[in-house]
Amino acid sequence: MTVNEILAQLISFPVLGGQSNLSIAQWIEDYLTKHGVTYTIVPNAEGTKRSIHCRIGPAVDGGVILSGHMDVVPVEGQSWDTDPFQLVDGGDGKLYARGSCDMKGFLACCLAALPEMLAAKLQRPIYFAFSYDEEIGCLAAPELAAHINSTYKEKPKFAIIGEPSMMEAVVGQKGIVIYHTTVNGSAGHSSRIRTEVSAITEAARLILWLENKMNDLVARGQIDDRFTPPHTSIHCGIFERSGIAPNVIADRADFYWDVRVIPADKLEDIRREFDLYCETVAAKCRTRFPEFDIKTTAHHPPVPPLDTPVNLPIVDFIQELCGSKDLTAVSYATEAGQFSEAGFESVICGPGSIAQAHRANEYISKDQLAKGLAFMHRLIEKLSKK
Repeated sequence: MTVNEILAQLISFPVLGGQSNLSIAQWIEDYLTKHGVTYTIVPNAEGTKRSIHCRIGPAVDGGVILSGHMDVVPVEGQSWDTDPFQLVDGGDGKLYARGSCDMKGFLACCLAALPEMLAAKLQRPIYFAFSYDEEIGCLAAPELAAHINSTYKEKPKFAIIGEPSMMEAVVGQKGIVIYHTTVNGSAGHSSRIRTEVSAITEAARLILWLENKMNDLVARGQIDDRFTPPHTSIHCGIFERSGIAPNVIADRADFYWDVRVIPADKLEDIRREFDLYCETVAAKCRTRFPEFDIKTTAHHPPVPPLDTPVNLPIVDFIQELCGSKDLTAVSYATEAGQFSEAGFESVICGPGSIAQAHRANEYISKDQLAKGLAFMHRLIEKLSKK
């Protein structure tokens, strides 16, 4: 099968983050089986989702993991010119579909290169590591990386996460976590605003604190110019379940906020400072309403940043494969930080542009797919040398 044919098959599975991915996983497993590749699945507890990993080549140390995710983001509310789950050749050098760029294009390159991998005399192995639920918090990657470590007697050395980077080498990414905060105030007539405690008002104070915290980090010089913006960002994106009428004091307010940290900052430090501020606010508000409360929970586990030192062997390795000394960093989150934490030297490099991801009429250019295949060929060639 050509890379375009494989991509069309992968696109046809409309598996969103959070949904069962058994359909697309089964197609990939059948493809591996057809080529005589033994694979391992890593299912979730309910058996409704699974990651896949496999080894191509000898069971020796120093192999390379090619990592990607099988899920995509929703299309609801977006204005598409084509069926988002059917690969469409636009006649303009671009292939349109949800996931074409993020990141089934990379998966298609991996699978299209599989026959060449099998025919080559690899001296070091290549591993496929395909996960689920990346789009809702990189949920499966830690277990997948740990399973690779425990399954193979040999130790893979490098991990290449194929998120769209225009086939440029990426050595840094921000970490991310999303929090859900609930403020419990007291309901009452709005004329009693000095007596009751408005959940909306107190939630607004918390959101303002978050913005001020971000500005404080900048003022303290916590800057990393590799990123845009070049600092940790803190942002409230959803404010909901707040009030029932203009003349009724709101007894509840919920908001969701995300923190995207540069490698120099720590998610846990920001959360700890926020919790301490919440305790101060709660103590004051309980003098008027003893049941006042603020609860914050993580919407998904924290995703660590990536900060691969330039002196690690993987940097020379990826620069040679890319044919460029250029190194960059990205402000979006990937599974790369998780593979790094699992002990693999990690970088991001894949076909397509992140500017096309998550939007209507997402596409990947044929040129980028060709560059992705050429990258696979160079990887095979490099790992075949003694």
